[in-house]
Amino acid sequence: MTQDELKTWVGQAALRYVVPGEIVGVGTGSTVNKFIDALAGMAGQIQGAVSSSEASTARLRAIGIPVFDANEVGELGVYVDGADEIDGRGYMVKGGGAALTREKIVAAQARQFVCIADESKRVQTLGAFPLPVEVIPMAAQAVARRFAAGVQGTRGEATLRLKDGAPLVTDNGQHILDVRGLQITDPLAFEREVNQWPGVVTVGVFANQRAHVCLLGTAQGVQTLTFA
Repeated sequence: MTQDELKTWVGQAALRYVVPGEIVGVGTGSTVNKFIDALAGMAGQIQGAVSSSEASTARLRAIGIPVFDANEVGELGVYVDGADEIDGRGYMVKGGGAALTREKIVAAQARQFVCIADESKRVQTLGAFPLPVEVIPMAAQAVARRFAAGVQGTRGEATLRLKDGAPLVTDNGQHILDVRGLQITDPLAFEREVNQWPGVVTVGVFANQRAHVCLLGTAQGVQTLTFA
């Protein structure tokens, strides 16, 4: 079973959480693209979507699903998104696709966060995947030094994410630091502390906006994990 096939399975499985007549929150990334492809079959049954990135917005509109600005809608019933890592409590690391700030905003609007992922994303402790942190460009080196000095008992090495040899620029006009070497044993405390650092727009630990459900693609099929 290929990773691509596992992503297709979980993308299709997430359709059961989409309520006809509602507006659905849609995340970003290769697994979410599979969900958007599956959502094409419900294009006439939902009001539309709120998207966490320009890339997902374009893909949704291409299949005929209206996309609303987050300011135009109130509470969403469900937000469907992937993860770079997810632990046994539903805490996640996200931001590999550089959309973490908008992902966190849309997730906060939803009553339920449904994470779709293949089994390689399940971990005991967050931190093996380089932690994305969206920063205001002038603060990048100061934030990198803070990680090197240590946060919540763990130190990390932060590097600026590049694209075509230049700093990657997010949909919000900011830069991304990827922090390696971390062991995040208390995701709530870690997220709370780093979010307060001057220049940090968003840290890619999703603890306050954790998953309520994870649809995990495995060789044996889609496993549903529910977090209390």
